[in-house]
Amino acid sequence: MNKTKPSQAHANVGLVLVAFELGVMFVGAILPTPLYPLFRQAFGFSGVTLTLIYATYVLGNLVALLIFGRLADQIGRRNASLPAIAVGVAGALAFAFAAATPWLFVARGLSGFCTGLAAGAATAWIAELYAGRVAGAPARIAAAANFFGCAAGPLLGGLLAQFAVWPLQLPFYVYLVLLGASAAGICLAPETVRDPVRFAEASLKPRVGIPPPIRLQFLSPAVTGFATFSLIGFYSALIPNLLGESLHLTAPVISGIVVGALFGVAALTILSTGRVPSQATMLIALVLLPPSVWLLVGAELARSLPLLLGAAALGGIAGGLGYRGSLEVVNRIAPADRRSETVSSYLIALFAGNSVPVIGIGFLSAHVGPLTAHVIFAATITALAGIAFWTGVRFAPKH
Repeated sequence: MNKTKPSQAHANVGLVLVAFELGVMFVGAILPTPLYPLFRQAFGFSGVTLTLIYATYVLGNLVALLIFGRLADQIGRRNASLPAIAVGVAGALAFAFAAATPWLFVARGLSGFCTGLAAGAATAWIAELYAGRVAGAPARIAAAANFFGCAAGPLLGGLLAQFAVWPLQLPFYVYLVLLGASAAGICLAPETVRDPVRFAEASLKPRVGIPPPIRLQFLSPAVTGFATFSLIGFYSALIPNLLGESLHLTAPVISGIVVGALFGVAALTILSTGRVPSQATMLIALVLLPPSVWLLVGAELARSLPLLLGAAALGGIAGGLGYRGSLEVVNRIAPADRRSETVSSYLIALFAGNSVPVIGIGFLSAHVGPLTAHVIFAATITALAGIAFWTGVRFAPKH
């Protein structure tokens, strides 16, 4: 695959537009979080069903990344991103017109697919458009765009559901406007893949694209990402239920604020720690993960909203450092001609961490109760952080 270099001014404008598109895609990923209790009230589904809806989102992620993860390397960044936005439009419409629980499965599957397809392409695109010389800056830009989008999503959903009309429709109508703006923006961004092939000529053979020379170096950021996004997945999927059942706080705006605070702190952490080396950043994040998750359990036991906000803030710091550091390492070691494929493989680890523990919590909660399930989750995160710390030290990149 050949790259084409746009002028610096054109590249800088394109960088902003692609970062905006990446943020918008993650707005949609987290937008439904404060709305789930309202959907449960409207459609009468169980907590286990909610877990399965969440699993459908992750299934969409994995299909996009496994089958289409290297598509953007072949057909071009824009040609992969525009269809992802179109799928996002379909997902938002499915949410807005949902009349029963099956609609939510369809909507979340489409949302997961569009996020997975767009994330790999946009992350690689940002790295290629960056015209500066600051090491790790493209990864920080992509990670900050991701988390600012994730912070805006629940705040938007919670505020509109709490204070506006049509609480289960209006958030998605507003999101459709954002998707349209992002599509218009990336049409103006310069393509960085020279001579892209047609879609009919692209290879869609599923493969995990980790080039053999970097597999050991890839292990540490992948495990770090898995552990970090396990905690993030818990907040995204289950915090509204925890607030309602343990703290008796059912207002959508409150769950939107709590989840938004986690991602907002993560984004600010990414932007304010640029001088910390990527490897050190990962290890610091792994040290902070266990206390953040045990503080969350403590908030549940004490039925304390301030303690929960403190746990969200600490989790945001750990999440921002873990994602920023691990993504910087992946960007640094990925071969230029397999960048999107390598980044997509890294994102598979993130989405797996974002889903597998959360799905387990959902089923455990139905059998042993939410508190016991959350204690098991905290112990699992602690063990994962320890494993990730060891792999981070043992297989650190040499350059």
